[in-house]
Amino acid sequence: MKALLWFVLCAAIAANVSLNFLVEENGLHIALSVVSGVVVLASGTGLWMLRREARP
Repeated sequence: MKALLWFVLCAAIAANVSLNFLVEENGLHIALSVVSGVVVLASGTGLWMLRREARP
């Protein structure tokens, strides 16, 4: 599960960066940026929730 979340996180970050170079400034660019941002936040939250607690 963690490996899938890491893959999705990296893919969404790469997609967000590449969108700045490929798509012109219009509604599609905004929509795709919002979707990739939500995916980054969701996968990051999933990874944070699955982390192991440090035990003393």
